[in-house]
Amino acid sequence: MIRTAGIPVSKGLVIGRVYLLEQDRSLRVGRQTIAPEDAPAQLERFELARRAAIADLDALHEESTGEMGEEAAKIFLFHIGALNDPTILNPIRTLIETEHVTPEFATSSTLKKLADRFAKHPDSTFQSKVDDLRDLASRLLSKLSGKSAATLAKVAENTVIVARDLTPTQTAGFNREHVTGFVTDLGGRTSHTAIVAGALSLPAVVGAKNITARARDGQTIIVDGSKGTIILDPDADTIQEYKERIKAAEQTRISLHELADLPAITTDGVEIELLGNIEFAEEIDTLLNEGGLGVGLYRTEFLYLTGQNAPTEEDHFNEYAQCIRMLEGKPLTIRTVDLGADKYTQHQEETPERNPFLGLRSIRYSLSNQRMFRTQLRAILRASAFGPVKIMFPLITNIAEFRSAKYFLHEEMEELAEEGIKYNPNIEVGMMVEVPAAALMASAFAREVDFFSVGTNDLVQYTLAVDRTNERVASLYTPIHPAVLRLVRDVARAGRKRDIPVSCCGQSAADPAFAALLIGLGVRTLSVTASSLPLVKRTIRALDTSRCERIVKRAIGFDSEAEASSYVLNRLKKIVPEVFDGRPVA
Repeated sequence: MIRTAGIPVSKGLVIGRVYLLEQDRSLRVGRQTIAPEDAPAQLERFELARRAAIADLDALHEESTGEMGEEAAKIFLFHIGALNDPTILNPIRTLIETEHVTPEFATSSTLKKLADRFAKHPDSTFQSKVDDLRDLASRLLSKLSGKSAATLAKVAENTVIVARDLTPTQTAGFNREHVTGFVTDLGGRTSHTAIVAGALSLPAVVGAKNITARARDGQTIIVDGSKGTIILDPDADTIQEYKERIKAAEQTRISLHELADLPAITTDGVEIELLGNIEFAEEIDTLLNEGGLGVGLYRTEFLYLTGQNAPTEEDHFNEYAQCIRMLEGKPLTIRTVDLGADKYTQHQEETPERNPFLGLRSIRYSLSNQRMFRTQLRAILRASAFGPVKIMFPLITNIAEFRSAKYFLHEEMEELAEEGIKYNPNIEVGMMVEVPAAALMASAFAREVDFFSVGTNDLVQYTLAVDRTNERVASLYTPIHPAVLRLVRDVARAGRKRDIPVSCCGQSAADPAFAALLIGLGVRTLSVTASSLPLVKRTIRALDTSRCERIVKRAIGFDSEAEASSYVLNRLKKIVPEVFDGRPVA
């Protein structure tokens, strides 16, 4: 029996048989030349292949939207965008025209160089796009050759795919009646492949390093997508143990859904507001069905990342208005765009930043692109006339940034008033606390803002200097670190002192253990993904705030995250054993 671990990206338990997917070598094309006079015809052949690939992706997007949801299906819109991107297409065409090589070689060499460059880039945003580039290369080459790309549709029942890496298209193409999970050597939590796995509810573990070298075809394998555990050749006792866990998990899932209509109230009567994080209006129905009371974080970057052109004011307004209609009076908190560290904006720069996550991103990017920023602010204000809307600025690090953002907001208010266009003049304006500087200065910010929302994804990353998408250091990424807890405590204290609401909308809020600590720190609003709402609500209804306060007070006093995590989990196991028994803390 071999037990190993990776990065958990899609929850669930599965016992199956290994299907070892060999690394695709077909993407490596030898250099082949063409006659100079054949270049125009070869360019046309490449163009026909490109259009055929886009047509396939359009169909795949339409099909997958209904099955996987828009969040996962939008990945194929990224691929369509790449096949229309001059920065990708022009080098291929230039090679065909000037070096007189075949479209196959031009496509393979160009995309391979770009993938290698992305893989070596220190920014995880670029690293997570490597599988997308491989996917595009495979699709284009299959169209150029006239052969259909290989799929994983024909595998035996109860199959667990084990591969060095997987592309989103491969993952979406799984025969879901037969493929029950997957494990890869490479990958991170936020890769597109991980997103698709979550949308399909396929238990998945990535970043398992050398799992392909240790596994063999037909081998029995256990995959725990919640903990990141992988077991090869489990013995009979281990198989029986996991069969019982699978049965218990299914019973828990059914019982958790029954809580949807019940309030999130602790045993001592403290009500916790449970909201949802969304990227698309279409997610709201699921959010409400799972018991969410509104939207605590509406990420708006997709308007830029999925279109060929920058969104207009009407594009923004229509999306926000649709959310408001679907929420039917429930609150909507809109975060202004968090751009700057992404492929979309970096490709537009003449000189891309070396480390964009520490560069001109989020509110800095918005303040440097005033026309874009004002367009979004104006649309949000217009939408605020139709329902309860809040506005939230991301990655604020100093008071000058917040004041500048509010200045532009007030200027747009004045213009709308002069034009006789309705808006809510009393719209609440808050900020995300995502960097240590903001947390340490929370008392000063509390005099300026209407609310705080702690964004743990970046707060943990910047506090601990750990990239959570990097499999080499993923184990170091934990919100239950005394330093992180102290920063959140400072924000909560500043909020109470000034009577400023404090929420947490980071991914860590969906972890029941961290949610319990947030309650102990005084946070009374949690915003999580729709799928996480039932488990978080179950946890809340089994806790009392005084006990949570004692647990977090002790956790903050430890010298290391390991001690803090161990203590927290042991305490919570005794309170809510059905939730915490055997769960990872973070």
